[in-house]
Amino acid sequence: MALSKSAMHYRNNKSSKDKKAAYDKELNKRPEQRAKRSELVTARRKKGVYGKGGKDLAHTAKGLVFKTPKANRGSKKDSQGDKNARG
Repeated sequence: MALSKSAMHYRNNKSSKDKKAAYDKELNKRPEQRAKRSELVTARRKKGVYGKGGKDLAHTAKGLVFKTPKANRGSKKDSQGDKNARG
């Protein structure tokens, strides 16, 4: 399987990779991001699928829904938030 353009870029440009890692670290420290992750982990534990791989729990307009990891990445039509920001 070939790498995506962004994966190739970060592999070949250490400064870009470091900058993105620093941004992601700050983003994931935010209280709202921590609460979101905590909510998903709690829901997966209640459903008995935590730590077993498989589908992701996704925040959608319908609430928490199981989606394949592939479908959960970059979902545009069923995501909350500003749809214009995602293209």
